[in-house]
Amino acid sequence: MSGFIRDGRLAENDWLSLADEAALPAVGRVIVSLKRFRAERAALDASGLAVGVRIPNTDDITALAPELNGLPLVAVEIPKFADGRAYSQARVLRERFGFCGEIRAQGDVLHDQLFHMQRCGINAFELRADQDPQECLHAFSDYSLAYQRGADGVETVWQKRRNLAA
Repeated sequence: MSGFIRDGRLAENDWLSLADEAALPAVGRVIVSLKRFRAERAALDASGLAVGVRIPNTDDITALAPELNGLPLVAVEIPKFADGRAYSQARVLRERFGFCGEIRAQGDVLHDQLFHMQRCGINAFELRADQDPQECLHAFSDYSLAYQRGADGVETVWQKRRNLAA
């Protein structure tokens, strides 16, 4: 099993990430760059493939809003551990745009990030090659309390206190 987690469980990665110059397969599920998605939209729609879009963390996610309808997957890029812009992109997708499809983290995805990424609305994780997938499953229970609201709908400490006082 590869280093892939979806919805808190080890899973098979059933999507193929394509480079911009790569040929489309005859069947299956592909993830293409936003640039390619926009340039080849008609061909992608006619291909019969399931198509997801990869967004660089430097792009304004609001630019994708008109194109979200019908997308089954948005992949956010994590170029390095210390770069959190994809977390913000995921929250905007879930909270502002109500995106219900898969949000996938690709790139420098490590155990230490998984709990926080999930709180932001990311539900699929392509782990960096040196990460143990079995160990990474424990990341989702690293913390038992949340102090800030998240896209995951978990009740915060402050909400719990208010509910207890009521």
